[in-house]
Amino acid sequence: MNIATININIQTQKQQLLNHSLYKKINTIDDLHCFLENHVYAVWDFMSLLKALQSKLTCTTTPWFATPYPETRYLINEIVLAEESDLNIDGRRLSHFEMYLEAMQDCAAKTTHIEQFLREVDSLQNIFVAIKKSNLHPNIKAFLDFTFKVIEEGKPHEIAAAFTFGREDLIPNMFTEILKQFQSKFPAYKLNKLLYYFERHIELDADEHGPMAMTMINELCGDDQKKWSEVQNISILALEKRIALWDAIEEQIILKPEMV
Repeated sequence: MNIATININIQTQKQQLLNHSLYKKINTIDDLHCFLENHVYAVWDFMSLLKALQSKLTCTTTPWFATPYPETRYLINEIVLAEESDLNIDGRRLSHFEMYLEAMQDCAAKTTHIEQFLREVDSLQNIFVAIKKSNLHPNIKAFLDFTFKVIEEGKPHEIAAAFTFGREDLIPNMFTEILKQFQSKFPAYKLNKLLYYFERHIELDADEHGPMAMTMINELCGDDQKKWSEVQNISILALEKRIALWDAIEEQIILKPEMV
């Protein structure tokens, strides 16, 4: 098994994501707000996957020792630099999560729910309890649970699989097109920061982080077919959780204003 085989074997899930009916449901600013207020949890937990990889694949303790795979060390440190302290549209250094929150605020989407959730996570000091106690849609809870269970298991190649294959890099292209249409339909709403966020992701994922992440998977699995099989299984599960997240957002868009 190799990268090419996995890409073939996850095509069903990728096509489900790319052809999901959610995209055609985002027609008003309220729809967009609903999407942002739910998708933000995936923007946030992505950082935990990244930091778990940094912890496993680079040395973050003292005394320092060189870990194996220099290329993978470079990849992780490069992605952490971009994701945790990128240049915002106005030239300030921010994490991509902070950029997303600012973009939400700019277009009048609510950030109170994610902020309250993060206060609970900090207060409880147990991510699984915080998820269980939250009022999030069951599919969003399952999405977050999956991420942190993969992290808790602690297998670097599985964390890398959820990071690499589970975060579909074709999705930002779609939302960039949706946002451009929104700019013409709703000129009163400030969407520049949101467009910048998605465009920045496209730029980094396609040109730099995507190919480097594939190199990381190759280095971590090598000739170990058991690891390759586990990478494939986690990748499929991660995509299925993302599809279920899209289902949850679509459901809430359809049911609003009662639920939103």
